[in-house]
This record gives sequence, C-alpha cells and structure tokens, in this order.
Amino acid sequence: MQLIPPDMQDNHDDKHMLYDPTDRRIRSFVTRAGRLSTAQARALETLGPEFLVPYAKLPLDLAAAFDREAPTVLEIGFGMGETTAKIAAGMPDKNFLGIEVHTPGVGSLLKRIGEQSLTNLRLIQHDAFEVVTHMITPASLAGIHVFFPDPWHKARHNKRRLIQPAFVALLSSRLAPGGYLHCATDWQEYAEQMLEVLGNEPALQNTAADYAPRPDYRPVTKFENRGLRLGHGVWDLVFTKK
Repeated sequence: MQLIPPDMQDNHDDKHMLYDPTDRRIRSFVTRAGRLSTAQARALETLGPEFLVPYAKLPLDLAAAFDREAPTVLEIGFGMGETTAKIAAGMPDKNFLGIEVHTPGVGSLLKRIGEQSLTNLRLIQHDAFEVVTHMITPASLAGIHVFFPDPWHKARHNKRRLIQPAFVALLSSRLAPGGYLHCATDWQEYAEQMLEVLGNEPALQNTAADYAPRPDYRPVTKFENRGLRLGHGVWDLVFTKK
C-alpha cells in the first residue's frame, strides 16, 4: 500500500468521476488519467444506480445487494471488465462483486452488463483494501480473483505490490472454509513472490505443487494471447481456505 502524492493523482474533472482521487489515504493503487467514452458515460448514468454499490464503512449485505442468496466471488481490479463479464456470464449460479478505481473501466463493465443482460454482477468503485476491510464480512466469500495486478517491477517499488502478507491474511479471513483465492500474473518474479506469500499464509493451502493450470473459467485475454505467442509466461496460483 502506498500514499499517493498529489502530483501522481488523476486530475481530470469529468463529472462522471465517482471516486475522488484527491482524497488522501493509504492505497493499493495509483490512479491513472483516462477519458470516458460516450458509451461508458451513458452506462454510468443509466446502469450505475442499479449495479454500482456505494462504498461505506459498514458490512455489506450481499444477499440484499444481489437480490438473492448465492455464493459470491470478489474480483479485485477488473480493469475494463472483459474477463469479469465472461466469467460472470459463464457462472450464472454465482454472484460476482468487482472492485475497480478507474472510472473508464467501471463504465466499460457497466456497458457489458447492459449488453449481455448480466444480473449477477455488482461493482464498487473504491480502494480494495478499504472495501475488504470495512464492507466484506469474515467467511462470507466463496472465492477471490486477483488477475494481473500491477507488478511494480522495479525493485524499489516491490513494496507497492498488492499481494503482500498482511493483505493476503485479510483476504483469507473473508473466505469461507473451502473458498479459494486465485491470482494470475505474467511477471515471473511477481509470480515467485505470490507463491511465497500465499504459501506462508497458514489459513491457505495450495491446490497444486506450485503453480496451477489455468482454470477453465478464466478466459485468455487478447493481451495474454499476444504475450503467449511471443513466448511470455503466465502463472496461475489457486489456494483454498483450510
């Protein structure tokens, strides 16, 4: 986690910015400038009221948020939402709660929700650490997805990585017994750190000897396919709650 100085903050003043990047706090991300497309802005206006869950320092009633009781999977950092939408469409029996701070990504996934009539997705536009700490109750999640988080590849920036012992312990506490934590990265050194951190969390157990085969539910993205053609590696790690 890192404190984001003002000169690194996204300073555009789009009226559709729901998350205030000038609010100083400890964060698990850096805000990046981005412009909303007309379609993304329209999705925020028309679908946001139904599918966006406001951040609050209060436990979230998942059954009320989704209007049903179902196993809930949390995704941290869904980007533009392509993978999230595909997974949710392929698992209609599960609820998916996505966290993302960047407004164009939120608008993009809302647009997909509308186009694909996805009813099992809800989104929160806020810092993941605070959402998990204040809104997700212990032992309430069936799964957690963390796909391709920022690798912070420079050694001096490694401490900014999301997968750190304290955060993994927090995530583990939110998993129900038998629930899973699935991480994926295309940065080998980060994969090695993930394996070490997850392996040292006493509440978790690896489902593989080290790295796991890519589960069928995680689609291969265009970016990932391009990397694989160039010989780049991708590492999946799947751990379960004991």
